[in-house]
Amino acid sequence: MGIRTGKAYIEGLRRRRPEVWLHGRRISDVTAEPLFQQPMREVARLYDLQHDPAHQPHITHVAADTGERVSNAFLRPASLEDLRARRALFETWARATYGLMGRSPDFLNVTLTAFASNAWFFERLNPEWAERLLAYYRYVRDGDLFLTHAIINPQNDRSRASHQQADPYLHLGVVRETPEGLVVRGAKMLATLAPLTDEVLVYPFPGLRPGDEPYALAFAVPIDAPGLRIVCRESVQPARLSAFDHPLAARFEEMDAILVFHDVLVPWSRVFLYGNVEAANALYPETGLWQQPAHQTAVRGLEKLTLVTAVAVKLAESIGIDGFLNVQEQLGELIEGVEAIRALLDSAETHWEKTPWGEARPAAHPLETIRGLMPRLYPRAVEVLQTLGAGGLLLSPTEGDFAHPELAADLDHY
Repeated sequence: MGIRTGKAYIEGLRRRRPEVWLHGRRISDVTAEPLFQQPMREVARLYDLQHDPAHQPHITHVAADTGERVSNAFLRPASLEDLRARRALFETWARATYGLMGRSPDFLNVTLTAFASNAWFFERLNPEWAERLLAYYRYVRDGDLFLTHAIINPQNDRSRASHQQADPYLHLGVVRETPEGLVVRGAKMLATLAPLTDEVLVYPFPGLRPGDEPYALAFAVPIDAPGLRIVCRESVQPARLSAFDHPLAARFEEMDAILVFHDVLVPWSRVFLYGNVEAANALYPETGLWQQPAHQTAVRGLEKLTLVTAVAVKLAESIGIDGFLNVQEQLGELIEGVEAIRALLDSAETHWEKTPWGEARPAAHPLETIRGLMPRLYPRAVEVLQTLGAGGLLLSPTEGDFAHPELAADLDHY
């Protein structure tokens, strides 16, 4: 099928019937739920960019094995040119969402592609695992599917290993093997945007201990697999939040969820790793799994930081404080942060690494530096914006006020 449109994405959601719970309500059709509609439209808009002649040559490519056009998120990088082709996709989608959708479809698709680029790891353990993984990669790529993931155990007794919990199925684990596949039970989180995705990819986070073999799992199932329950967190916004008053929060709320597996059957064709604690713990370090998604995260973080910095500069100009030395110092600090992240991102690509298996990875140290800096730079940028805006931000009238004929002239003037 290749790249799909936003309409095809929404139609796919409408056909699915996942068990989704929100605020104590079961949602029968996620496309009709008001809290989900705007984020759904934003994701659909990203898919439509793949068909825009201005963007398509830069964010998609033709798959050599099918001749179909697919997203650059599925490009298995072997060179600097490949890494920059993927960056073009990351930038285009991040700019369309102002960097505020942390789990847009490219994130997990890049993660899956990193698995596929390191099929040697699975091949060494079990040739069938590698075959299944590569088949699944092609399935997601050719269908242009949207994945979520769930890799963290729920917050219970973190001092105990999974197999030492009071209930052996507090953490997601295998109940039994069947001729059809594995039956799994337990919970995982944080499945971002789960109600609006097509499939969920589950894989182990390092830290398993001997005895945790039933919890050493990597697999994928459709988001509406029988027995899979999606329990959403509290929404951070009302369903009908004004886009005039809240242009970002009204559009980019990414619903997170805990996934509860009630004896879900995972077909053997979707099992990529099972029962090997040592392999589960080695998955991250040996495959460099974090580096490829971190490339996407870094690009998105840069766009988000750039947005706040640009708004702060525009605000200072608009109220005539940009000539004050203290304001120039604050704005300069924000611009320095943007340029530092940009330089680190360029460095990660320029000093790319090639693995013995031919995969090109952005350099680890610059990406780790971005990861360390962003949690400080972004809150600081928001703080400066709030300081410069001061009472103007606090006392801004609402959309209803600006639309009222008796008030509009006063508000436009003052």
